[in-house]
Amino acid sequence: MSRDNTMDSMLEMFIYETTELVTQLENIALDSNEESSALESEMNEVFRIVHTIKGAAAMMDFNSISSLAHSLEDAFFYIRENQPENVDYSSLTDVTLRTIDYIKEQIAMIQVDPDSARNNEGNDEEAEDILGEIKVFVSSLKGETQSADTQDTAKQEIILDDGVANADNNKDFEINLDKEHTGENEYKALLMFEDGCEMENLRSFKVLKNLEDMADIVSTNPSNIPGDSATTEKIKQDGFEIILRTDLGFEDVRNHLSSTLFLKELYVEPVQKEEEPQAISEDKQEKKEDDKGAKKPTPAKKAVAPAAQLNVKQSIISVNLEKLDKLMDLVGELVISQEMVVQNSELDGLVLNDFQKASRQLRKVTTEIQDAVMSIRMVPISATFHKMQRIVRDMGKKLGKDVKLELVGETTEVDKNVVEHLTDPLMHIIRNSMDHGIESTEDRIALGKPAIGTVTLEARDEGGDVRIIIRDDGRGLDRDKLLQKAISQGLVRENDDTLADKDIYSLIFKPGFSTKQQVTEFSGRGVGMDVVNSNMEKIGGKVLVDSTPGEGTVITLKIPLTLAIIDGMKVQVGDSIFVIPITSIKESFRVDTSSIILDDCNSSEMIMIRGECLPILRLHDYYNLQSATKNLKKGIVIIVENESNVMCLFADKVIGEQQVVVKPLPKYIKDVKGISGCTVMGDGSVCLISDVTDMFKF
Repeated sequence: MSRDNTMDSMLEMFIYETTELVTQLENIALDSNEESSALESEMNEVFRIVHTIKGAAAMMDFNSISSLAHSLEDAFFYIRENQPENVDYSSLTDVTLRTIDYIKEQIAMIQVDPDSARNNEGNDEEAEDILGEIKVFVSSLKGETQSADTQDTAKQEIILDDGVANADNNKDFEINLDKEHTGENEYKALLMFEDGCEMENLRSFKVLKNLEDMADIVSTNPSNIPGDSATTEKIKQDGFEIILRTDLGFEDVRNHLSSTLFLKELYVEPVQKEEEPQAISEDKQEKKEDDKGAKKPTPAKKAVAPAAQLNVKQSIISVNLEKLDKLMDLVGELVISQEMVVQNSELDGLVLNDFQKASRQLRKVTTEIQDAVMSIRMVPISATFHKMQRIVRDMGKKLGKDVKLELVGETTEVDKNVVEHLTDPLMHIIRNSMDHGIESTEDRIALGKPAIGTVTLEARDEGGDVRIIIRDDGRGLDRDKLLQKAISQGLVRENDDTLADKDIYSLIFKPGFSTKQQVTEFSGRGVGMDVVNSNMEKIGGKVLVDSTPGEGTVITLKIPLTLAIIDGMKVQVGDSIFVIPITSIKESFRVDTSSIILDDCNSSEMIMIRGECLPILRLHDYYNLQSATKNLKKGIVIIVENESNVMCLFADKVIGEQQVVVKPLPKYIKDVKGISGCTVMGDGSVCLISDVTDMFKF
């Protein structure tokens, strides 16, 4: 493995793992408040995360990240070891989040230009400000005071000291095994990495770097780190063995090593002191023999610690999303190819029992493959929800409002592509609730409301859709104010009495629409809520708004569970075939004409079904097609539903159920009434997919 390829692989691993660690740290920090701090209750976990970030950044020679992480680690170390009573966890959370933001900015710069990041071409002034803030915080814990000059000197000392350390530690990927080994305890450890995690040699080197501050490395097997492909294969097969000396106890060593990412198994055992000279001698004299094959140490019962029991998160492998998209496309083509085989016109009239049996098995396997691939693409919405905690916290401080965010149903899973389109809409809705909806603490108390406002984020499955509900207990929407603003902007007519409340509330999603008189950091330009509408349209979602003046606002995002393959019912209307999503269908039946009721008010047809009067929509009229029959008794009626609305669709006949691959309409075809997409049938023809939601607007 060349040095350039090694550095590229290490850089990729550094970016991925540091991003994951920063996300974990941010989630812990956001769970903190002045009364009960997650930073306090999870101090060991926080310390481990910061220490790992520091070691990884130092190894990659990213001095600014390493300096900040090192300084923050000092603060947590002092709190953990001395347990002072005067800890201001709110301030600690603030400086931790500032550090996280800076590291995120540096990671983004590293992805674009790693060399610039190494040369400290980022926002150095910001890094120095944060370093000084951490130094002042630690000094306050110690009961010390600092002048501005002292803070500046401290910043420079930290940067210079850390820079020297980084330069020494990263030279040619070397670990010094020749220095005098100290420490009362000696341990032998064997690390086995997860299958398929890749770059095992670089991961082993990172383990050594993370051990340098707490232990002396006596020997390693293999000793050539990072080495070449042969070294990687050896670690894959036999694991990575370390003999180390330290003052730490057995449990501390094991717990530290068990935090290694992608660790499959961990064996740790104490090395008896009487064996010490022989072990060191053999290691130095027989390195080459050790490299040819190493025996796993036979661990004592309490020394064996499988990683699966210590950290359940380590069984996850990161996969490029483009590969999953490609796999999903291939599964879609497989579904189409299956229908082309099963529905081949050359098979008409033939009795082929074995073929039918084989085709059923093919359909079963294809469905299982599709379900497996779709489940891989499904991710919990919790990560997106937790991002909103930061928005609520930061805006609450800037606006002087005390607001808590409640999360409900955060384990709900949706397609990865859908999640990517949810972050911006949720951010803008939350910002709108914080700025427009939630009142100030004084106003809430005067109104008899709890002093602390509440914003609730809820996710739940409903059939083939997922609903994201954003609810606040603020002042609600002012219907008259919204209407007057819309009239002044020419969005509605002045004397339009046909607008329902929900239509007026939905005006907040119009481009350029805002009731704010002055433009602020958070609102006033009428841009944010328009993003909600546009992003929902991209994924075939819908936005619903409801509000009660003085009690709050509820915004519901109705989004598809997945965008790829759906179960549909094929119906024929004249010479055309449409697919209606199965999730929208309640039942289908033939009718008796005596059940038809003519509504004289608007001349619409109605039918009485089990005591309920439902409207009938003739698909041939809706799509302007020539129908084979217009007699309701000779056709078929399909009852469909959308939210709480129910109606009947009339078609010539039902052909049957079929899985279809959803394809978007061409870009030059826009705003087709009652159509959400298209699909390719088994005979190669294109079939349109009906949009039931749109039909309820007829």
